[in-house]
Amino acid sequence: MIKLWFKSGNPWIWLNAAAVSACLIMVLGVMGLIFVRGIGHFWPGELVQFSYQEDSGQVRDIVGELIDTSITPAAMAKATGYAMADDEDVLVQYQVKTGNRDISGADFRWIQARRVKQQSNPPELIAVERREWGNFYGRLVAVKDGGKVVGEGAEAMPVLQERLKAALDIFEKISHLEKKKIGAVNYSLERLRLEQRRLELEKRWDAEAQQRIAAEKSTLDAEYKKLQAQLVSLYRDIRKGSFVAAADDGSEHEIALAKVVRIYQPNKMNVFGKIGHYLTKFVEFLTDDPREANTEGGIFPAIYGTILMVVIMSIIVTPFGVIAAVYLREYAKQGFMTRLIRIAVNNLAGVPSVVYGVFGLGFFVYILGGKIDRLFYPEAAPAPMFGTPGLMWASITLALLTLPVVIVSTEEGLARIPKSIREGSLALGATKFETLWHTVLPMASPAMMTGLILAVARAAGEVAPLMLVGVVKLAPSLPLDGNFPFLHMERKFMHLGFHIYDVGFQSPNVEAARPLVYATSLLLVVVIVGLNLSAIVIRNHLREKYRALEG
Repeated sequence: MIKLWFKSGNPWIWLNAAAVSACLIMVLGVMGLIFVRGIGHFWPGELVQFSYQEDSGQVRDIVGELIDTSITPAAMAKATGYAMADDEDVLVQYQVKTGNRDISGADFRWIQARRVKQQSNPPELIAVERREWGNFYGRLVAVKDGGKVVGEGAEAMPVLQERLKAALDIFEKISHLEKKKIGAVNYSLERLRLEQRRLELEKRWDAEAQQRIAAEKSTLDAEYKKLQAQLVSLYRDIRKGSFVAAADDGSEHEIALAKVVRIYQPNKMNVFGKIGHYLTKFVEFLTDDPREANTEGGIFPAIYGTILMVVIMSIIVTPFGVIAAVYLREYAKQGFMTRLIRIAVNNLAGVPSVVYGVFGLGFFVYILGGKIDRLFYPEAAPAPMFGTPGLMWASITLALLTLPVVIVSTEEGLARIPKSIREGSLALGATKFETLWHTVLPMASPAMMTGLILAVARAAGEVAPLMLVGVVKLAPSLPLDGNFPFLHMERKFMHLGFHIYDVGFQSPNVEAARPLVYATSLLLVVVIVGLNLSAIVIRNHLREKYRALEG
């Protein structure tokens, strides 16, 4: 019976079903973990005040967010050095985000539940999100303006929120001046310097050129001085505001409003207040620049860089992939060489992505980029323009990496089109190119679009090759801006996949960065899943559109 059962093939069917089920469970488990941890990152946690007995026997207050709870068996706790009583079965510990890193030197602390004498949620506790040194937790004492107290007691919080709003408005103006206006002036000055150097190399640096460059530089210098004066005035205004807050150890600290992003009292918030806070933080996550070594703030440059790179890659890979597939299926003589090319294309799809990165760095960056610099940008030497990793080389490298996917998908789509359709078109007097353009390619478009979007989905999640050909931890400026020629293909850029790697494994404060890793991973997974679902929808739509012709 067992031999007959194995010969029937049923065991292998059940084995495959079990393997697929196990894979689905693991994938769904990982997705669930990322979703729960990522979606909860922006929810304002309540602040807890613990009366805690230290090792010395002294009882002190510890204020912070309760992040995690650890339960350790007594035997294991004793093995790690904890003194356990005979009636204690487990050691319960709380991980508390205490903040105040500039005071205590750490953002997080583990405390033992058995040493907690009292636990409460005082409504007056404040959480301060700062631009550096992480969060501050404590109690508001007073609000100052130019060194003078302008709010104390119950009036302090409304006054503080009003002055913080004014300080944030000033900070936005400062950012706009520094990044946009002054950045544009500096960019124009650099272009003038390069133009002068080019004229000198070409022996065309005459009196007329000197006069023209000097006039333009004088205009830019005057504009720069005007903007610098505005900047100095704004910095003077934003430095006036500050507030005094008491930490959990009772010490008072004065914090400048210029270094504050947000101040709130989570223990006083109702559900609607927390939802509003959540939405505000989520929008900030999508639209702001990162800060605090990428562990705080938003990821807009990474989103922008990922989308821009994928768009450029798609523009490059689509025509090459489709043309290669059309040639192999419609024009090339089917023989040994054609089969060899198909084998090579299939093998390229299995090459590790980091190998493409090494190839891109060696060939595209050092060889092609170096020659482009010597031929077209000699004035930039010794600083390279295209002889260094950048957006263009990253896009071309990923286009090369995803090219086999587009070729194979397009060729399979062409192979499914009945030969009778081609013969009918030719019989009606159409040329081979007209048949291909008006009949065959439209019918193969579902496979073409599927291959393209699957290639986009893969490129959006790649990290290893990008580390070598253009991605950086923090890009000072976006590759696409308002300065001519607007799209700067030579610039380095940020990427969601590399951002996850950097924050998760290279961050100096891993515990603080962990929630951001989950949130960014969730966003990247949503993007990739959305692209794959789009592939299915587009494929089905085009398949229904051309079903009549296939019949």
